Amino acid sequence: MARNVKEMIIKILAEQALLTPKDVSENSSLESMGIDSLGLVEIIFSIEEAFNITIPFNANDPNNTSFDISSVESIVKAVEHIIDESAKRNNA
Repeated sequence: MARNVKEMIIKILAEQALLTPKDVSENSSLESMGIDSLGLVEIIFSIEEAFNITIPFNANDPNNTSFDISSVESIVKAVEHIIDESAKRNNA
């Protein structure tokens, strides 16, 4: 599953940044890809829809969140964590 999550997130980020997925590395930041705050909101919605999850993110205060958007790798790890926690709640 982890590989699929990473690939899907890279695809979503690449589409938003008008890049090809091969141009997006794990160390890329949203800023380095040219993604602005509006693009970030669209990315959050796309990720939520793709994985059927809710991301704890406040667009009005993006710095006050537990969802780490500092790099592609941090976004992947945060989404994997949310998916794992959701699965645990659903299986309880």
